[in-house]
Amino acid sequence: MARLVHLGGAVMDYVYRVPALPERAAELMAASFARLPGGAVNMMVAARRTGLATACGGHLGTGPDGDALRAFLSAESIEVLLPPLADIDSGNCTVLVTPDAERSFISWPGAEARADGFAGLADRLSAGDWLAVSGYVLSYPACREAILALVETLDPDVRVIFDPAPVIADVPAEALERILARTHWMSANMREIAIISGAADLDAAAGILARRMPVAEGIVLRDGEKGAHLLARGAAPVAVPGFTVDAIDTNGAGDTHLGAFVGALARGLSPVEAVRYANAASAVSVTRAGGASGPSHEEIIRFLSHRDQGRQRTGATKTAH
Repeated sequence: MARLVHLGGAVMDYVYRVPALPERAAELMAASFARLPGGAVNMMVAARRTGLATACGGHLGTGPDGDALRAFLSAESIEVLLPPLADIDSGNCTVLVTPDAERSFISWPGAEARADGFAGLADRLSAGDWLAVSGYVLSYPACREAILALVETLDPDVRVIFDPAPVIADVPAEALERILARTHWMSANMREIAIISGAADLDAAAGILARRMPVAEGIVLRDGEKGAHLLARGAAPVAVPGFTVDAIDTNGAGDTHLGAFVGALARGLSPVEAVRYANAASAVSVTRAGGASGPSHEEIIRFLSHRDQGRQRTGATKTAH
C-alpha cells in the first residue's frame, strides 16, 4: 500500500495570539498561548486524515517537545521510522498570530536538523510511495547532503514532493537544482517562486517546470483564499478557485493544502480535482487554531458539497431573475 513519508522537520509550535507584531524594544501581552505540534506534522496530519498511510522519516528528539510530538503522531496513526535522538530535543517555533490570521515565525532547530539515520531510509521506501522534502531540511547544513543523496538513489517510482517553504532563500543553489531535478510535484506560493526564479508570475513557474524539473508532472502554485493555479506538464495553466471563509489562523495552511493534494492524488483524483480538494482542506484548516488542523476526508467532502449546493442555489436565483 502506498504511503507518504515526510523527511521534513516535525517541531513544536509555541503559538501566541497577539494584537499586532511588537515594535523593536517594545513589549506587548498575548491574548492567548498554546503549545501545539507543527512543522512537518501539519502536512502529515493532512495526508493521514484524508486516508493516506503516512510516516515521519525525520528525527525526533528526547525531551518535552520530542516526547509530545511522538505521542501526537501515535494518536494520529502516523508511524515514526527513526529512533529518537537521545542527546537533543526536537526543535520549536515561536508563532505570532495577528488578528488578520497572519502568522510570523521564529524557529529554533533541534533533532529534525540532524541526519544520523537517513541512510537506512532508502530500504524503507517502495515504488508507489510519496516522499515529501521541505526547504527547511535542505536549509540545515547537517542533513542537506544526506537528504539529497537519499533522494538521488531512490527507486524512480518513488514520487518526490517538494515544498520550498519560507526559508527557500537559505537553500544553496546547487542543492536546489538537485532537488528540483528529482521532484515530481512542487507546491509553492508566489513569494517562493520569485525566490527560485527571480520573478513572481505564472510564466516564471512554467519556466521552472520546463527547464529545471525534468521528471516533474507539475507545480501547484498556491494563492491563499484565491485558490491555486495548476501547471501540469504539456498543458495550459488552470486556475482553481478557492473558498472564502472566516479565517482565524493561517499557520500550516500551505502544509495542509499539500498533504490533502497528495492524499487526493493517491485516491485517484485528477490533478485539477486534487487541487480543488486541497483548496477545500486548506479553507477548513484556517478556521481552526494550530497548524496541524487539517480536516478529514469526510469533512472535506461535506464542505465541498455545501459549497456546490450554495453555488447551484445562487445560479438558480440568477436564472429566475
